[in-house]
Amino acid sequence: MAQIPNLENAPLNLKSIRDKSQKELVNLLKDIRGTKCLVIDPKLSGSFSLIIQTSTLKELGLELRHLSAEPVQTECTKVVYLVRSQLSFMKFIASHIQSDISKAIQRDYYVYFVPRRSVACEKILEQEKVHNLVTVKEFPLYMVPLDEDVISFELDLSEKDCLVDGDVSSLWHVAKAIHELEFSFGVISKVRAKGKASVRVADILNRMQVEEPVNSNDVGRPEVDTLILLDREVDMVTPMCSQLTYEGLIDEFLHISNGAVEVDSSVMGVQQEGKKMKVPLNSSDKLFKETRDLNFEVVVQVLRQKATTMKEDYTEINSTQTVSELKDFVKKLNSLPEMSRHIHLAQHLTTFTSKQSFLSQLDMEQTLVEAESYDICFEYIEEMIHKQEPLTNVLRLLVLFSVTNSGLPKKQFDYIRTELLHSYGFEHVVTLNNLEKAGLLKKQEFKSNWLTVKRTLKLIVEDTDTSRHDDIAYVYSGYAPLSIRLIQQAIHSGWRPMEDILKLLPGPHLETKRSGFPSSPSVDSLHGASNGVVDGRRSIVLVVFIGGVTFAEISALRYLASKEGMAYDLIIATTKIVNGATLIETFMEKLG
Repeated sequence: MAQIPNLENAPLNLKSIRDKSQKELVNLLKDIRGTKCLVIDPKLSGSFSLIIQTSTLKELGLELRHLSAEPVQTECTKVVYLVRSQLSFMKFIASHIQSDISKAIQRDYYVYFVPRRSVACEKILEQEKVHNLVTVKEFPLYMVPLDEDVISFELDLSEKDCLVDGDVSSLWHVAKAIHELEFSFGVISKVRAKGKASVRVADILNRMQVEEPVNSNDVGRPEVDTLILLDREVDMVTPMCSQLTYEGLIDEFLHISNGAVEVDSSVMGVQQEGKKMKVPLNSSDKLFKETRDLNFEVVVQVLRQKATTMKEDYTEINSTQTVSELKDFVKKLNSLPEMSRHIHLAQHLTTFTSKQSFLSQLDMEQTLVEAESYDICFEYIEEMIHKQEPLTNVLRLLVLFSVTNSGLPKKQFDYIRTELLHSYGFEHVVTLNNLEKAGLLKKQEFKSNWLTVKRTLKLIVEDTDTSRHDDIAYVYSGYAPLSIRLIQQAIHSGWRPMEDILKLLPGPHLETKRSGFPSSPSVDSLHGASNGVVDGRRSIVLVVFIGGVTFAEISALRYLASKEGMAYDLIIATTKIVNGATLIETFMEKLG
């Protein structure tokens, strides 16, 4: 099964975006004559795997390598580097060239920065005295479609960059990606933004339209009606909770990377000692498309039901069956590999979800989200530290504690900080400082407003029936993600009726109609089935998360889009797909 997702059913023609990137890459490589070795920064190779098959690259007669400190071993006369603007990579490239010079090897070198070149990087090439030997260009890849309704801007560290380092270059990248979409699908006339970064992106986007306008005559009627921008910082509660959808749990325990998960072959029922298997996870897999957004408890029931039905069909085979009946049965057998794949994966997941430690963690998360008995939670976190449980797990609960409680009382804050450093080592002081600087772990200065937010937006849905899925709260078994409640409100009645609540959440907000652009219905009427349908097809709302989105939030948005009376298709774009652990890890640094 291909790792490149099938985009044929996307509400927006994302395939054209992918095809354009693919064509640009192939042309770039064809333009360089002679034998070529393509050296890709490892992180980028994952992004490119969603755009172009490795076999297509090899058909161009390329040798492929991952960038590392080791010199490139190749007979090729041309070496093409495809890299992000990272200073350490420049040191690698310079040392490769210097190694070739010392061995009297003559080659042509090309460095393509993705998505754009950087002065600081080129300065290093100059300092290392190799800049004049290199042809420097750009490869403007600003986004990668992950699936029919999900786009990634591939910005791993945007949350830390903005909140800790004050580096907002990623915001220009986000605005540029949205503007690129506008060149294909028309100018988006309505914008709603919440959070410092989101409001800034909206501003940069307006400036880009002035400096480099999209001509409405070239693209026809705009396909995207509304843009909703949301900072991750506005809702840090949701990613710190454990996701309980099928895809969310796979990511929590096995980590999905570029639309695939890597597991030991034994997990998939293949007995090959120490061998890893890559399992693609996208909507090309019909069974995964059907189950990915369901609560995991339901997925187990669905798989059991399908297996039982298949078994019954099998036992019913007899000599009297007609050819067409046999044909139908064989058709069902074609779905057997998918069945087998997901039964193995689900079985593997239950080894994690049935552990007492996971169930206790869920209990604590629920207690914190419901803002009850903080003392029990504090003792639980203390115990985790003494048991030296993984630091990311401890910090995840601690951040959830801090965010729902508007910080920790000073005495507890100092105590827990000391305990953490004693237990895990003083080198983690940088991590704690980063979390503090980002406002995720802090001393309590005023009373928390989480109770008001929780109550007003109905974030806790009592007696959630995970099998019936009648509210978005099913994705966290009873907690409706704050982020999705805000988006739900933005789509159905706008944010004006809830100004008071928005003011309680981090960062400014704006609702605006970009003047002079043709559009669909007015800014206030984003609800009602009649509004969203233009020329017989549903308008599109583009929801952009700056700082990352979880798979469970994506599932909740898909649930909203599928509801009766919903007049819009949703496309979700994000700087990166995250979960609590991967988000915490971006803030983790060791001293020295």
